[in-house]
Amino acid sequence: MEDIFTLRFREAIKTSGITQVELANRVKISKQCISDFKSGKSFPSIQTLRLLCKYLDVSADYLLGLESY
Repeated sequence: MEDIFTLRFREAIKTSGITQVELANRVKISKQCISDFKSGKSFPSIQTLRLLCKYLDVSADYLLGLESY
């Protein structure tokens, strides 16, 4: 079973309209990191999570599965 973060992160990227490359550039991480987050191979640090939430316009609670919207 996939992690809730992985599922919601992929969904957030899809609905944001931001490309993976654009998101990686904004957050100042590699595209490979974005791919690893999407596949569940790794998870972001707290600082990176904060920036991902900012640019994807979602809450950390949502991405972490603590709230449903």
